[in-house]
Amino acid sequence: GKPVRDGGGKPNLTLVYQAVQALYHDPDPAGKERASVWLGELQRSMYAWEISDQLLQLKQDVESCYFAAQTMKMKIQTSFYELPPETHNALRESLLTHIQNLKDLSPIIVTQLALAIADLALQMASWKGCVHTLIEKYNNDISSMPFLIEILTVLPEEVHSRSLRIGANRRTEIIEDLAYYSSTVVTVLTSCVEKAGNDEKMLIKVFRCLGSWFNLGVLDSNFMASNQLLMVLFQVLQRDETSTNLHEAASDCVCSSLYAIENVETNMALGLQLFQGVLTLETAYHMAVAREDLDKVLNYCRIFTELCETFLETTVRSPGQGMGDLRTLELLLICAGHPQYEVVEISFNFWYRLGEHLYKINDAALHTIFRPYIQRLLHCLARHCQLDPDHDGIPEDTDDFGEFRMRVSDLVKDVIFLVGSMECFSQLYSTLKEGNPSWEVTEAVLFIMAAIAKSVDPENNPTLSEVLQQVVLLPETVHMAVRYTSIELVGEMSEVVDRNPRFLDPVLNYLMKGLREKSLASAAAKAIHNICSVCRDHMAQHFQGLLDIARALDSFVLSTEAAVGLLKGTALVLARLPLEKIAECLSDLCAVQVIALKKLLAEKSTNGKSADPTVWLDRLAVIFRHTNPIVENGQTHPCQKVIQEIWPVLSETLNTHQADNRIVERCCRCLRFAVRCVGKGSASLLQPLVTQMVSVYQVYPHSCFLYLGSILVDEYGMEEGCRQGLLDMLQALCMPTFQLLEQQNGLRNHPDTVDDLFRLATRFVQRSPVTLLSSSIIVHIIQCAIAASSLDHRDANCSVMKFVRDLIHTGVANDHEENFEVRKQLIGQAMEQHGQQLITQLMHSCCFCLPPYTLPDVAEVLWEVMVFDRPTFCRWLENALKGLPKETSGGAVTVTHKQLTDFHKQVTSAEECKQVCWAIREFTRLFR
Repeated sequence: GKPVRDGGGKPNLTLVYQAVQALYHDPDPAGKERASVWLGELQRSMYAWEISDQLLQLKQDVESCYFAAQTMKMKIQTSFYELPPETHNALRESLLTHIQNLKDLSPIIVTQLALAIADLALQMASWKGCVHTLIEKYNNDISSMPFLIEILTVLPEEVHSRSLRIGANRRTEIIEDLAYYSSTVVTVLTSCVEKAGNDEKMLIKVFRCLGSWFNLGVLDSNFMASNQLLMVLFQVLQRDETSTNLHEAASDCVCSSLYAIENVETNMALGLQLFQGVLTLETAYHMAVAREDLDKVLNYCRIFTELCETFLETTVRSPGQGMGDLRTLELLLICAGHPQYEVVEISFNFWYRLGEHLYKINDAALHTIFRPYIQRLLHCLARHCQLDPDHDGIPEDTDDFGEFRMRVSDLVKDVIFLVGSMECFSQLYSTLKEGNPSWEVTEAVLFIMAAIAKSVDPENNPTLSEVLQQVVLLPETVHMAVRYTSIELVGEMSEVVDRNPRFLDPVLNYLMKGLREKSLASAAAKAIHNICSVCRDHMAQHFQGLLDIARALDSFVLSTEAAVGLLKGTALVLARLPLEKIAECLSDLCAVQVIALKKLLAEKSTNGKSADPTVWLDRLAVIFRHTNPIVENGQTHPCQKVIQEIWPVLSETLNTHQADNRIVERCCRCLRFAVRCVGKGSASLLQPLVTQMVSVYQVYPHSCFLYLGSILVDEYGMEEGCRQGLLDMLQALCMPTFQLLEQQNGLRNHPDTVDDLFRLATRFVQRSPVTLLSSSIIVHIIQCAIAASSLDHRDANCSVMKFVRDLIHTGVANDHEENFEVRKQLIGQAMEQHGQQLITQLMHSCCFCLPPYTLPDVAEVLWEVMVFDRPTFCRWLENALKGLPKETSGGAVTVTHKQLTDFHKQVTSAEECKQVCWAIREFTRLFR
């Protein structure tokens, strides 16, 4: 079948059935794909309403009914405006008929239809008291109960749905309505439980529904405190024979109820019931451990953690009293003692928040109360970090256990202040010194020591010195994992090396041994990099050694990251050498990479194929990026000569790979750091570089050329002699860019181009505003910015807004430069031409296209326009607001006249930008 377009006539049902069958059962992936595309077109068309309705009526098979129910839900969510208001009642009646008729076909169909009904109820303003009408209609029919509860479960969940833009006015109205009927719903659920007896499926449904109403935060907590359902919940969780599924549903519901009383003061009665209820579950937890039922153990741990999270403030304010009872922490520590590390991991967020709270309050007496709990936690964590005694080789970083260890390391860093880094470090070290622990215990202790080493004060600290001395004496015969973690510990102790240069030689010898071993090389490289960063001056005497390593880099088995890290360390040390030495050493350091690039180019000319040069480009980039010697004014930059020598190779590499975006990006990155490294010293490259960028960009518009252009404008835009050349570059780059962005969906498909184009334009505004404002290209750039302001892409949007803000600001900021009046006049002309369009587009984007996090950037633009010309801005804003829709397609009021005038007044009378931001935040919620 041909794709369905609105003009193409309604497809017949047989075709739709065939497509649905193909979607689920065609063995050929291409057939599945064709069916999927065709059905997608159908769902977007106007006929989807009628066709889904017919499919649901005919009830031919599960697949076609599922497709139809899902389509109905999607249409109501995204295209409700297609239906004229007089059809809303009929749609509601037909959906209720369908769910009644299909209730036994399949639970997933019931869920889709329940969502459709809920989304309709939220949007259809004329359907008053929907909860009440549904309960009246179905409450007395036991066979309708499952779908009634399904609708009542999804309704509160959909209130905050992202895909329904019902607006704050309607949302408030709905929440008040749901709160009003909430006790009726709970009563229905209670009677359901009484009738259900041991029907487990029904209980699960009831718990899910109750949880959903808790999550919306509309249940009356005093009414709930004395409710039968709470008793049932805790009975289910105390009973040993409860099934896994029911246990999970009950646990979710208790967690939701605890979450709902975040504000304990206003929910005392319910708070107390939940607090006491959860404390009764300790025995059940031990039972689950005895039965090795990990699912239940994890559920109990979730409940205990949620309890601690809810009563965190209370516990810190009145530890040991009332609901600040420290037995809650005991429960978490019992869980931390469970042999599976997944159990303790659940509570990490709580411990982190507890640490944060205590750190802010900073009260020694409180620290004393909580210290023992943190000590016990650390003890458990160290044990959980132990590798298996029969583990071979180094610790895995990337598997689940490796990630768990990383999270432990982060948590330990966050709570160590409560115990004291030094005490803890000494204690750990003494377990190694005095006992004779097995290798896996030793490794775990070193691992925790590495986590806290940086927070121990390195000033004349004999313990740290002793640890460092002992570690570098570890024989090569110890377990590989112990050597690996000891190398990581040495890297974390670079501050100690910096204070005690006598350790530098033994430490470097130790790390060199590691570097020569396949499985330790990357860890050793990382540690050497750390030492180079911290001990830059002491390392200068070892520069020759670093250079030898860098020359032979590929004889070591290093990850890409570790190799680049070693070069970074080398470059940091290189920058501290005497100026006259730098050029020659830099040349040596770059030589290896340059020779490799030349070799690749030579291979290309002999056999037409060229291998990937990115490894070498990235290595050069890191060398340029971190070689930043201090150069006095008038001195020639020591790196200038080297970069001029390297340019031809980079230029040829760029030409060879001009079609490959990834490689071109790495070339540009390398050039960017080269230009940044020598600043004005790269002037001789400017002409050839710009010429090449522009010519390649005409054929292959890689956005990284725009980014590189912005770097050139930043470095040279203040130089009178360069301005015209840079403007020519901008104009030459803009032509292909506009062509790309003017294609259908061009802005949406190329956010990187938008981001980099406006970075380039913004640099021009900052460095040479008059050059840009007097050019013919500026009109097109402003037009493009207005079009791109509705783009929902974090970086691109931020870049566009910054450009517009900075542009207008050049006409506002009187920096007493002689060209201020000219700038002001030029901005005035631009605003006269584009101002109204800009404000209208921004208001529309804020209300309908952009996520809330972009609003502060938009507020800054409005603020600048207003500062530039307040009376005209007031008029523009008024016109923009007149154009906004006042009610939704479901007949609900989106925005009242008073809300519009209030907003206009708040913005136009604002005295600082953050008031504008606050007003926009509140106002746009009316459209979300």
